This record gives sequence, structure tokens and C-alpha cells, in this order.
Amino acid sequence: MHDAVSFMKDGGGEGPVPTAWRAAIEAVVDAFVRQDYALSTGVAGVAPVSADTADHIRSYIKDYGATLAPLPPQAWNTSACIWTGHHWDVMVDLWTEEEGSSDLVLQLHVVEQDGAYLAEIQMVFVP
Repeated sequence: MHDAVSFMKDGGGEGPVPTAWRAAIEAVVDAFVRQDYALSTGVAGVAPVSADTADHIRSYIKDYGATLAPLPPQAWNTSACIWTGHHWDVMVDLWTEEEGSSDLVLQLHVVEQDGAYLAEIQMVFVP
């Protein structure tokens, strides 16, 4: 029997973000809510964020013009991931205080490393 992650890796197509990854992603968004785009205190299971990537995320959220909010449970209903052949491409719909569900998306890559999963923050953007 395959777990959800193995199924997606075996060609299952796009699927929901695995439950096992959600706490780390929620911690990333919580750090962004505090305007800690570099994840200065670190998040278990998440690679350090480069200064350039942190600056791009800060700038994009500022330019968007709304206040980022923590992820509510319903954010997982519209977020998804897909196996690319090398990593999982994860797209998490972000929420703001003003709008609720917003047009902003957090993109991460998740890779297998030493029997565990490591998330690498790519960007925040409006698709």
C-alpha cells in the first residue's frame, strides 16, 4: 500500500499537500506573517532561505498591499503538489487579513533527503 507521497511520486498526478508536510509549511507562513522572510529562527524540515529570496518575498508581499494571515485549515483544500521527476512542486494558497483567501501563492520544492523530506522555499507570487 502506498502512502500519499509515494503515490504522487509514482505518477499519481497532482494531489493534496501531504499532511506530514503541513506543520512545517504553516510554520513558514507564520514566520512570514511576522515578517521574518529569512526564517531567522529556522523551521524544522525547511532549508534556510537565501537573502535574495527573502528580499523578493518581502517585496512581493509588500507590493501586493495586504496583510498576510496564518493559514486556516481550509487553505489545504485548494493547495496542491505534483511530482516533477526530481522533486515535488508545492503550491500553497495564502490568506490575508483583508481578503481571506488571496491571489498570493507560496511555491516550495520538496526533496527527499536522507530518508526525510526537505522543503525549499522558491517564491511568493500571484500566478
